[in-house]
Amino acid sequence: MARGGQGLARVAVVVRAGAAPLWWCGVFAAAIGVLPPGVTGRRIGVLGGAALFLVSAAVVALLRRGRYAAIARGVARAGKYDTLQDRAVTVRAWRRGHRWWLLLAFAAALGSSFAVPAAGGMLLAGTGAGLRLKAAWLGRRERVEQTLLWVRVDWLDGRGGNPAGMAVKALRGTGVAAGDAAPGGARRRTAALA
Repeated sequence: MARGGQGLARVAVVVRAGAAPLWWCGVFAAAIGVLPPGVTGRRIGVLGGAALFLVSAAVVALLRRGRYAAIARGVARAGKYDTLQDRAVTVRAWRRGHRWWLLLAFAAALGSSFAVPAAGGMLLAGTGAGLRLKAAWLGRRERVEQTLLWVRVDWLDGRGGNPAGMAVKALRGTGVAAGDAAPGGARRRTAALA
């Protein structure tokens, strides 16, 4: 980084990076997992899985909101020489750092289907849905405050990190037009040429 600038990653993008892989791993594990009758039977497995989906989505969406709000209160403006990391780079870093955990979670969800059909996959899908809800909450906060939230890349661990972890001391902010991701971490939509 030139002249003391820092590499910055979008907080909402880091949060949202795990949503799609967890969701799709969960959906595939649940779809395959409904095939064996399991110990409990399919009906109990699917009903239990639906309850696990709702609970995990709610818990993940609400978890650590206080910490996010606390570190967002002291947001400082990003410096002139700070480098804003692309959305694709942030997502790739998170997914590369967590690929073995995702594979292990998929295998565990699939294996649990022999006891409780589809429940493990639905739990995994609920976790992905919860991350998407948390990113949406961050996006609403960014729109209201007209400030995109960024975290220093070196404060995230090598696996893409946790933007609300104890290593994160404060966040940086930019205007809503900065970077290539919209508030909430989604791809920025470009206006169609007329």
